[in-house]
Amino acid sequence: MSNLDVTPQLTTCGGRAGIGAEPVRELLAGREVKLGESTAVRRLLPNLKRRMVGAWCFVDHYGPDNIASQPGMQVPPHPHTGLQTVSWLLDGQVLHRDSLGSEHVLRPGQLGLMTAGRAIAHSEQSPQDHAATLHGAQLWVALPDGSRAVDPHFEYHAELPVLDDGGVRATVIMGELAGARSPGKTYSPLVGVDVALAAGADSRLPLERDFEYAVLTAEGVVEVDGVELAPGSLLYLGCGRSALHVRASTSSRMLLLGGEPFEEKIVMWWNFVARTGEEVERFRDSWMTGDDFGTVRGYVGDPLAAPPMPPIPLVPRGRER
Repeated sequence: MSNLDVTPQLTTCGGRAGIGAEPVRELLAGREVKLGESTAVRRLLPNLKRRMVGAWCFVDHYGPDNIASQPGMQVPPHPHTGLQTVSWLLDGQVLHRDSLGSEHVLRPGQLGLMTAGRAIAHSEQSPQDHAATLHGAQLWVALPDGSRAVDPHFEYHAELPVLDDGGVRATVIMGELAGARSPGKTYSPLVGVDVALAAGADSRLPLERDFEYAVLTAEGVVEVDGVELAPGSLLYLGCGRSALHVRASTSSRMLLLGGEPFEEKIVMWWNFVARTGEEVERFRDSWMTGDDFGTVRGYVGDPLAAPPMPPIPLVPRGRER
């Protein structure tokens, strides 16, 4: 998924400063961002208060949207570097194409994992014949320095491990939970889990004390560690927990995101994750000249043009503003 902001800011994040070393309950408000012509998303990371959770550096939540008579998601070809994109659907379908020649229709419960590495381009569209509802999340994972220039590749996993405990059904998207490991390749210790709660569910999810965590509520109303969360909310939880109490009075869905705090400082601008503003500018120039990123075949239309670089210098601010 692309960051379609026409005036994206240079953002430095990562490092140990500002990490909740003890359990906290920090509710983060998202902002609405237009994605293409017909899809609006709630951007929850990077946030005014917090920029990363483990290696998770970007979180968009979209829908549920009624697209029965609309084109749905239409994101033209655009570039990525230094990150992984994790596509996760709760309802609907998205057609992924990339400059490696990958082409897959992603559906609920299936993992589309694109490792950009040194450079890749992709597009995302609702297929011409699509379901009436579109609902999902797009997540980015920052790659550590030793892996950020790996060869780009795309993984499609139709089946993922599921833990079922009465009224709680947990699908492990990335990483590991309670011994169940996703087949998706990770480059730093992290976890991503889709947790479906039946009405009346009351449970404790096992956590790693050294990980920091956040919860995104996608459907229904979930009570997380005593905090009631409406759909589209992101609750940062810090570190130091070995379990998380969750319950729901109605059928609900949430995403649990966590990982070891990311020690390196990264620079995010538009669709690039780098280490310096100068590096970002080189990536931008390469995209605009047609070098390095390849061509996304099968998409009808022009690729996205990169926004102009901002006139201000990069100012490191760490994980929090």
